[in-house]
Amino acid sequence: MIVVDTNVIVSLYLPGPQSGEVQRLLREHPDWAAPALWRSEMINVLCTYMRVRGLTLPQSLEIFELADELLSSNTFTMSPLKVLEVSNRTGCSGYDSEFVCLAEELQTQLLTYDAGLISKASSVGCKPLDFMQGG
Repeated sequence: MIVVDTNVIVSLYLPGPQSGEVQRLLREHPDWAAPALWRSEMINVLCTYMRVRGLTLPQSLEIFELADELLSSNTFTMSPLKVLEVSNRTGCSGYDSEFVCLAEELQTQLLTYDAGLISKASSVGCKPLDFMQGG
C-alpha cells in the first residue's frame, strides 16, 4: 500500500504532464491510501476546474466518484494529536501532516509532486517516478 497526495489523485483524472506517469503508477501499485482530507482537497480542485477551465458539473461528479471508488476502502481518519505531532516535528502544514502521518502509520511511502513536502518529510515522501524507479 502507498499513500498518495491529492495532487497525484488529481493527475490520474485530470489531464496534465504527470498523467501518464500516474496511470503507470496505478497499474504497477494499485493499492492506494489517503487521509479523508483528500476528498475536500479534490472537491476544491474540481471546483476550480469548473470555474476556470470549463469542466462541467457532471464531469466533476464523475471524476470525484471514480476517485472515491478507487480510495473508498483505504481512506483513513487521522488522529488530531498525531497530526499535530507530525506538524510540530516536520514543519508541514496541518493538511500535509495528515498525509505524512498516514504514511508513517502504514509504514509506507507518501507519493507527491510537492517538493516542499518531500523536503520536510523526506523519510516518507517522494515523487511517484522516483518511487517507481526504486529511488
